[in-house]
Amino acid sequence: MKEPNKAIVDTQPNEDPTAEERKRDHIQLAFNAQVLQAELDARFYYEPLLSGHPVAGSWPCFPFLGHTFRAPLWVSSMTGGTAMARTINHNLARACGEFGMGMGLGSCRALLYSDEVLADFAVKPLMGKQPLFANLGIAQLEQLIARRELYRINMMLEKLEADGLIIHVNPLQEWLQPEGDRFVHPPLQTIETILAQVDVPLIVKEVGQGMGKESLRALLQLPLAAIDFAAGGGTNFAKLELLRDSEAKQLIYGHLTQVGHSAVEMVGFVNQLLLELGDKVRCPAVIASGGVQNFLDGYYLVHKLQLPAVYGQASGFLKHAQGDYESLRTYVAAQIEGLELAQAFLKVR
Repeated sequence: MKEPNKAIVDTQPNEDPTAEERKRDHIQLAFNAQVLQAELDARFYYEPLLSGHPVAGSWPCFPFLGHTFRAPLWVSSMTGGTAMARTINHNLARACGEFGMGMGLGSCRALLYSDEVLADFAVKPLMGKQPLFANLGIAQLEQLIARRELYRINMMLEKLEADGLIIHVNPLQEWLQPEGDRFVHPPLQTIETILAQVDVPLIVKEVGQGMGKESLRALLQLPLAAIDFAAGGGTNFAKLELLRDSEAKQLIYGHLTQVGHSAVEMVGFVNQLLLELGDKVRCPAVIASGGVQNFLDGYYLVHKLQLPAVYGQASGFLKHAQGDYESLRTYVAAQIEGLELAQAFLKVR
């Protein structure tokens, strides 16, 4: 019999050097890896035959808010004016620049009249061409209108090199906050005044309880840059403020903090309203946020929406942004890798 070609034999790959260890793990962990039928994620069809494993960077670039995004992620407004805010905001801005995301700052109220905490917010140079939006509450805007001081908005945006302004609408938070403001006018009236008198891109958001169909109907007909859901399911700032107050007030108002709408419900509202309003729709985009725990939640929401959308997270980023940048970088990279994997193998139902 002819001798085998020794050169070919020698170049055969190792059969499987980790096989024994891996199979032992399979035996030991099999019972812990059981998944009940009720635990299956019914939002997706799993299609394992139609794609190879994704390569890094396979999520396509796309336009959003007049900028190019490389991932459908938005850093939702969080913090400012505290000792840790500088580290947090700088880390988040750096991640936006590296991974091609957008960012909303926490409340910039302090910058309207002082530059004392400007260094906490001045992060635009770290972001490159990615969008940075400043953030003011509806109460502050109402006061600026009353004082005829809307010029301060543009001054603030120039200091920050910001691309636009987020208006947060938070009547329950203000009511339950011990130091809270009171609105004189409906927020919609204030928003319309800002649109008429301040020529900057505007995003309108809630602060953790979302918005019902009629509020969304009004906003969709305004020339906003986007609507940010800030739906129920994530940080609830009305509840947060109530927890700062007395036990008596918590007993009275505790149930009030539980009203609101989930991001999934708001997606349904928006899609219905697009059909109802037709060419009356003037707002071109959505940031789906509130209760987004992971990339699967975000992937589902942006694919269900019938407007261009990204998804926003706050606490998920915050957990990793308080220390060294590498922790945040690892987290964001994993989110994007998960999105690319979902794009390859999951179809939204």
